[in-house]
Amino acid sequence: MSTAPVFLAGAGVGTAVPGGTVALDGPEGRHAVSVRRLRVGEAVVLTDGEGGGVSGTVAAVEGKDRLLVTVAEVRHDPPPRPALTVVQALPKGDRGELAVETMTETGVDAVVPWAAARCVTQWRGERGGKALAKWRATAREAAKQSRRLRVPRVTDLMSTRQVADVLAGAAFAAVLHESGTEPLATAPLPADGEIVLVVGPEGGVAPEELAAFAAAGAGPYRLGPTVLRTSTAGTAAAALLLGRTGRWD
Repeated sequence: MSTAPVFLAGAGVGTAVPGGTVALDGPEGRHAVSVRRLRVGEAVVLTDGEGGGVSGTVAAVEGKDRLLVTVAEVRHDPPPRPALTVVQALPKGDRGELAVETMTETGVDAVVPWAAARCVTQWRGERGGKALAKWRATAREAAKQSRRLRVPRVTDLMSTRQVADVLAGAAFAAVLHESGTEPLATAPLPADGEIVLVVGPEGGVAPEELAAFAAAGAGPYRLGPTVLRTSTAGTAAAALLLGRTGRWD
């Protein structure tokens, strides 16, 4: 038996009731009707991307981009505690999208693109806008693939100073770095608030960046005995933290 596909619907999902109907249209409706070719009676899951969702069956297909879903069950996933944000230095090529995809599947709640000093890739002008749009689209698609009712927030590109401000407001903040003497696996973690993790570029976090982050309350921690690429380190660290906080229980 195949798993019901997930689609991002409008805000109406949040007010749905069992036995009622919810419409899916626009690009998501077009994908459901013209690409997935859903038919009346097939199971489907709709979410608003903010924790609200419904499961039900297709009641009607209208044209090439709209369908109606009869609601069988309504879900409301509360905000996760603690929340997990990963500050991701810009990787080369399409490795940024790979990082966003796997971190979303793992359970990260927000991703902050960071213009680190040693990043080879730079987001400027139209190119930067397109790259950010790709990250956000990747988060949406990965959330649907992993059946999440909450789509991770991908912020605008941040500078080191802006990242330091984010770290200063965290309940726990850490920088993955080889100079760390304490393993992330034993760091004391909060039960609530926000955990913020910084993943540097392939060239490493610059000394002045480490100093700025330390001043904001984020010390260096080591992840393990091996060296991971920037595009995979965030996912590995997120899995460790989500397991330790009980969010994977």
